[in-house]
Amino acid sequence: MQDFAQYGHAITAMALMGVMTLVIGPMTAIRKSADGLAPGATPPQDYANATYRWHRAYSNAIESTGIFALVTLAAILAGATAFWVNLFAAGFFISRVVMLVIHLRGGKADRGARSMAYALGALMCMLLAFAAILAVFGGVA
Repeated sequence: MQDFAQYGHAITAMALMGVMTLVIGPMTAIRKSADGLAPGATPPQDYANATYRWHRAYSNAIESTGIFALVTLAAILAGATAFWVNLFAAGFFISRVVMLVIHLRGGKADRGARSMAYALGALMCMLLAFAAILAVFGGVA
């Protein structure tokens, strides 16, 4: 059986991503309810509207969590080098925290800081996937 303790930072990043998403969900629902929106409704698409920004932050977290968990677990189960798996997983989580802060402060959908944080998170997921593939087929990670 594989020793998963060496992947502690990556496992923690996955757990924290889950916690963050679980916290954003009810906070978004509370804001929507206060605005008189039905459960599951989408607020008007306006970044000046805080409820819309919470909605987008939650949607973005939901959209990215599955991919992040998938590539991180693949890298761990493939036995990729723990240093890189931990680094890439932590980098992804940090990028998502930055995106959350930008969303909630009113970051616009442009090529600014929010886009850069997204690109960093996507890069971390790609690197995790490559680490898993290399561990499986190259004996290196």
